[in-house]
Amino acid sequence: MPSLKEIKGRIGSVESTLKITGAMKLVSSARLRKAQNAIEAMRPYEHELNAMLAPLWHEMKDSQGHDAPAVIIAVSSNSSLCGAFNNNVIERLRKTVRENNPSCIYCIGRKVADAMKKAGRPSPKDLNTLSDHPSYAGASALADSLLEDFNEGRVGKVLLVYNHFVSSAKQEPVVEQLLPVVPLGAAEKADGIPEDIIMEPSSEELLSELLPKSVRLKLFAALLDSSAAEHAARTVAMQTATDNGEDLLRELTLQYNKSRQQKITTEILDLAGGQIKE
Repeated sequence: MPSLKEIKGRIGSVESTLKITGAMKLVSSARLRKAQNAIEAMRPYEHELNAMLAPLWHEMKDSQGHDAPAVIIAVSSNSSLCGAFNNNVIERLRKTVRENNPSCIYCIGRKVADAMKKAGRPSPKDLNTLSDHPSYAGASALADSLLEDFNEGRVGKVLLVYNHFVSSAKQEPVVEQLLPVVPLGAAEKADGIPEDIIMEPSSEELLSELLPKSVRLKLFAALLDSSAAEHAARTVAMQTATDNGEDLLRELTLQYNKSRQQKITTEILDLAGGQIKE
């Protein structure tokens, strides 16, 4: 049975840990709200852009699609303490790699970069800063590079693997196609531009302008989505850790009080026994 000193030491250790988990939960909650606001503010623009591209789908199908190798962009966090967030996306990435045999894997986030490096598939660029600080400029630079490779036939398909933010309690690893572009609602608009709609300038000019914007925006949206999912996962993980710590603290406090009471009772009995002997 542990001594009172050992139990008191464990109580102090748990109390210190609870301060850390509580602070991390508050920080993650604040970052989650900021990330949610960012992606929710961008979704209307993304929706309208996809709606503009959908009527041009028939022309995009004719101008895209190569037999060149695939490329994967995988997004994780740079740090841990976020439950199964990173393990889930890494497992989904491994499955996607087996199915597509990509020529290159761009890793955004230290956790996925380390996992792929161990697997012999290191990222060609260090993009880890985009995980902690998603930026449109950084997403645009990567998207433009991939668009150039795609248009010149060096890349046939680009896939995104990341955690989608469903709710504060649920983050779902998903695989989405970045290139060739498949606009939302394209299936309904596959017959092309309706006769009663006049396109100005030409559909080719619209494609050359809107298509790169759509690719940049989709990649940036994935970064924001993953960021919101990460902060949600960390908030839940820290809340769970805090709850478990408080349960443990109550058990240790009860054990400490019982041991202390038992020690006092033993000392009283010893004193009483000593007086009787006299």
